[in-house]
Amino acid sequence: MTVRVQEAPFDLGAEVSQFTNTSHDVGAVVTFTGIVRDLTTRDLAVMEIEHYPGMTEKALQKIVDQANERWSLADVLVIHRYGKMAPGDQIMMVATASAHRQDAFEAAQFLMDYLKSRAPFWKKEITQDGETWVESKAQDEDALSRW
Repeated sequence: MTVRVQEAPFDLGAEVSQFTNTSHDVGAVVTFTGIVRDLTTRDLAVMEIEHYPGMTEKALQKIVDQANERWSLADVLVIHRYGKMAPGDQIMMVATASAHRQDAFEAAQFLMDYLKSRAPFWKKEITQDGETWVESKAQDEDALSRW
C-alpha cells in the first residue's frame, strides 16, 4: 500500500507496469488517472495545487487503510501531485489490485471520491482573467455519501 504526494510528473505506464508486476495472486487491477482540464471559458493557463506536507500523506494513508479494511485488496497505489500544472497534465492516479474485480472497482471508486472531496489539497485556477480558488461541488459530496 503506497501513498506518494509529489511535485514531479509521473510516468503512468511505468507506474501501472510496476504495480501489476508485484503480485501473482491478483485477478483484477483497476486504475484511474486524473487530468487537469479547463472547465471554464476563461482559458485556464495553470492549475496550482497546494497541500501541507506530512498532514496530507497521513490523511491519504488513513483513507487507503479504510479501503483496505472494507475490501479484499492485494495492493493500493495513490499518487497525487502538487504545484503548477497545465491543462492535459496528470494530477493523480489511483490503482487497486484484488483477486476479484468488484473489490478492485469499488475500492478505486471509494478512493477517487475521497480524493475529490476530502483530501487536504487546495486548488487554484490561474487564467488570463486572474486567480480563483476551486470550491467543492455538491455532486462530489453526493458521490462520497454513498460510502
